[in-house]
Amino acid sequence: MEPKIDDQASLGINLKWLIQIIVVAALAVWGYFGLTSEIAQLQIDVMRMKDAVEMNSDFRVKWPLGQLGALPDDAEQNMRLRYLEKDIEVIEAHVDTLRVRSIKQEELHNPPHPFAPVIKTEPHSD
Repeated sequence: MEPKIDDQASLGINLKWLIQIIVVAALAVWGYFGLTSEIAQLQIDVMRMKDAVEMNSDFRVKWPLGQLGALPDDAEQNMRLRYLEKDIEVIEAHVDTLRVRSIKQEELHNPPHPFAPVIKTEPHSD
């Protein structure tokens, strides 16, 4: 006798087994989509890292060469340094003038003794 499949056929299955099959199928689908989403996220992370490494390499090469410009703070600092250098030049000129005046006044108030030997000293190099 051959089994017949028609609209009157019935299938008997244990309810416990049916629930286990549904749970296993649901876990398999959930696991598959979890893995695919994790792989996609890792691929995005790798693309971002590659982009960051490329930008860092460009920055590392171009910044010291001055091809990326200067920070506004650097420009302000350089401007302040120029003003300080000019002020120091003026101050040094005043100090030199005061030294000359001091030496001249010392010579006027303390003339060398006519019989004292002249000792020549070389100027100190600072």
